[in-house]
Amino acid sequence: MESGRLLLRPWKEEDREPFCAMNSDPRVMEFISERMTRAESNLLFDRIEKHFKEHGFGLFAAELRERRSFVGFVGLAVPSFKAHFTPCVEIGWRLGADYWGRGLAAEGARAVVKYAFEELALDSLVSITVPENIRSRRVMEKIGMTHDAGDDFDHPNLPEGHPLRRHVLYRLRRRDPHALHR
Repeated sequence: MESGRLLLRPWKEEDREPFCAMNSDPRVMEFISERMTRAESNLLFDRIEKHFKEHGFGLFAAELRERRSFVGFVGLAVPSFKAHFTPCVEIGWRLGADYWGRGLAAEGARAVVKYAFEELALDSLVSITVPENIRSRRVMEKIGMTHDAGDDFDHPNLPEGHPLRRHVLYRLRRRDPHALHR
């Protein structure tokens, strides 16, 4: 799948190294979790591959088309936790900090929204983050997602008192008039 500047593609073994570097960067992981060790990052890599096999879609490796360099991921995932809005399909992204501020996450996410609604015929998507993650919230809004504070929740995989436990939920429905036109 291509967007203007990005190629969203299946993962390759050579993506492991830059993926590990990205997941160990405290700037990238500020609102996600602790920095990941190489072993944890490799486990996530393997889970992403398994998700594609189980669901037929997943988190695509993202690379800059002109340089053919890995920048992160953008794609879809079925959350493994239970919450008031599951089961669902989540759209998400994670880019290396050197690629922030260029509109790449929104560009890749728009391509994934189109894929989700036109190719997979999904009815809706969600996206989650912590309230303080303004960068990701802006991407959600740029691709037409809406937030209702009544949907906010405590992430069940994080213990009570954890500073990242509270999450905001954004939604996008295929029938929304702006879903494919942003």
